[in-house]
Amino acid sequence: MKANKPSLILFFIALFFTIIFDCMKYDALSIYAKAVVLPAIFFYFYISNEFKIRKTEALIFFFCFVGQVFDLMAVEISEIGGVISFLIVYLLIIKLFVVDHERIKLRRKDILPISIVVIFIVYLLVSVLSLQLDNMKKFNLLYTFYGIVLSVLSYYAFVSYITKGTHLALLMSLMAISYIFSDIFYIFNEYFSYSIVLVLIRDVTQIFAYYFMAEYFLEKVKTNKKVLYNN
Repeated sequence: MKANKPSLILFFIALFFTIIFDCMKYDALSIYAKAVVLPAIFFYFYISNEFKIRKTEALIFFFCFVGQVFDLMAVEISEIGGVISFLIVYLLIIKLFVVDHERIKLRRKDILPISIVVIFIVYLLVSVLSLQLDNMKKFNLLYTFYGIVLSVLSYYAFVSYITKGTHLALLMSLMAISYIFSDIFYIFNEYFSYSIVLVLIRDVTQIFAYYFMAEYFLEKVKTNKKVLYNN
């Protein structure tokens, strides 16, 4: 067995038990299962990358962990702490997108699908932000900025996949989709009455967002090595 396999197996075991405990409404046990997810996927990435990690990637994992801790603690400042933590995560991921990837070149045939993507993202942004949540009223500006940053991240990921269609761009898109649905269903859980379906979608998409993020980092390392080798 490869050295990174136990961490990945632990990750999927934690995902499995999170789903089971959510379905059984064992919130306390679900919290313990979710607490294992991020350390497991971090060690999977760290071992797979030969015990190397760049500063930006380390900060992304760190703020994901901080945001998850705020979520699991469920104290008075948990919501604002979680929002700020994941806002930093999204800004750092955008930094990686912009710095480490080739400039996107749009072709005429890409205009229609990109236009559809832009309309879809704007529609989601406006629709979600228009929900008048009592606990959002104090932080309207922060939530708006958060939504815009996530929209920019999603736009860059989807456009990269439309224009390039690489495996790296696919992982970017899957990560963006997972973060979008995780955040949307987090808000739905706050706005609507309790629903096991909403809870499951929120937790599963958040956990898969971490998985696709780690795979994106690893694929990016492989891509950079190929570029250096070919040069």
